Amino acid sequence: MKYQYIIIVLLTVILSGCESELDRFPKDKLTPDTFFNTGGECELYTNDFYTMFPGGSDIYGEGADIISKTSLSEEVMGTRIVPSTASTWNWDKLRDINFFLEHSVNCKDDDDRLKYEGVARFFRAYFYFEKIKRYGDVPWLDKALPSSSPDLYMGRTPRAEVVEHVMEDLDFAIKNLGNAKELYRVSKWTALALKSRVCLFEGTFRKYHGQPDWKEMLNQCAAASLEFMNSSGYSIQVAGTTPYQTLFSNLKADATEIILARAYNSDLGLRHDANGYVTSMSMGRPGLLKDIADMYLMTDGTPFTSKEGYQTMSLPEQSKNRDKRFSQTVRTPGYKRIGETTFSAPNLASCETGYQPIKYLQAAKYDAYNASTNDLPLFRAAEVYLNYAEAKAECGTLTQDDIDKSIKPLRDRAGVANLSLAKANASPDEYLLDPITGYINVGEENKGVILEIRRERTLELIMEGFRYWDIIRWHEGQRFERTFLGLYFPGPGEYDLNDDGKPDVCLWKDSKPATSAMNSYELGKDIFLTDGTSGNIVLHTDYPRKWTSPRDYLYPVPTDDRILTQGAISQNPGWVDGLNF
Repeated sequence: MKYQYIIIVLLTVILSGCESELDRFPKDKLTPDTFFNTGGECELYTNDFYTMFPGGSDIYGEGADIISKTSLSEEVMGTRIVPSTASTWNWDKLRDINFFLEHSVNCKDDDDRLKYEGVARFFRAYFYFEKIKRYGDVPWLDKALPSSSPDLYMGRTPRAEVVEHVMEDLDFAIKNLGNAKELYRVSKWTALALKSRVCLFEGTFRKYHGQPDWKEMLNQCAAASLEFMNSSGYSIQVAGTTPYQTLFSNLKADATEIILARAYNSDLGLRHDANGYVTSMSMGRPGLLKDIADMYLMTDGTPFTSKEGYQTMSLPEQSKNRDKRFSQTVRTPGYKRIGETTFSAPNLASCETGYQPIKYLQAAKYDAYNASTNDLPLFRAAEVYLNYAEAKAECGTLTQDDIDKSIKPLRDRAGVANLSLAKANASPDEYLLDPITGYINVGEENKGVILEIRRERTLELIMEGFRYWDIIRWHEGQRFERTFLGLYFPGPGEYDLNDDGKPDVCLWKDSKPATSAMNSYELGKDIFLTDGTSGNIVLHTDYPRKWTSPRDYLYPVPTDDRILTQGAISQNPGWVDGLNF
């Protein structure tokens, strides 16, 4: 969805309520000298910055190495090439931000001026964070450049220097945005959450990519996260029988935990397609991968993967006594859609792995194309809690008390026993150490607890746009090369996936049997299993996937921009673009 609901509402209010202010000058002759004089005018201009936030499919549609879809991204496939242009190497919004900051001095009310300068500097920090994630070193600009400026052709500013400027902008925003909670507008708490996010990303990226000063960034992450946890008033939502699921299916975002939401409203034509995405047969058939499903713990806190025979369990068997986020993220036995009384089984026609997502899924009346109107989270408290624990663990300063105030609330909501620092480090989970199902780039200090925090982050933040970037900062790109697997089936036959006594899928070979199952598939033609007529659903075996390190940890710079600057903008390592500078 192109615009955030709050932007539309505020534009309507401001344009109607401040019309006399705007009418003082002909609209075609408004200039910086005659605008930005009031808080309303500053607000009107800065509203456009909210369009920088990701839209619906960018949030719920993430794939990376946790959700498989019928088509994989170029990043996962390893098929990226150097483009001539790219929307992600675009600087228009930065110019708008810098233009505002140069002229906000016109605002007569100092409180209003500082507030909207805080908004602008928040978005400049956000803008540059997205740039450095993708490209590393990028030109730092803090003023709007005229067409004659030589700085239009400047080279790249070192990443660490850009990050310092980002920290300055965020600290200014934190100081000047005020303490009020605002669900659809950036606030002090949004700025603290963004600082926590930026510092965690940069600190762990530096650590796992062999760059200096990583501890400084992680200490800043921990400090910002702790200030948020102690002072913001946000908490982990636990109300209701399915609190995790409800947090994402609510039409209006729950301000108990969600710091900033992207709002949707059918009356204003603001809709997304989360319902269609997870129920349609033509929108990628997204499904959780088997090795991620196996990460969900038992309720007593022990690994599911320590159970004998876990690899060949049916969905009903593997769903028993598990982390409640499992049944509140994918369809498992007992699942009923909102507003319905009958049980809904996984539908392999709209989910290629069999682990069918229900996160963000609303009532069936929203299944029509682009009809969903539930708010989507952009920042929420759970992420900050996870950032805090991870930063402390990576620095070697995590205590059990830290775990109790960060990881424990998430596990309490999930019905899982608390994480023990001593036990985790004494016996790191072999499943999370495995080079196929786990992570290979974790140091010895705090190895066990770091792995457990990564587990928590993976399961808590599924389909919220984090996973690809987590893999990048952890230096774990080789995970994209592994075989993608789904549900296990012992052979041809009928299978009751939700344990309601009725067959949901029929698999057959040679001769199709009569069946009442809603889906029927011929093995080796319609569906493929790892051992031919038995095994796990296996996906995307018809083309190789190759992750090239270190090249693929950054995106290539578009050639048009390299040509425009006559090589002042250098290419990222490993990317060959055919230019001679």
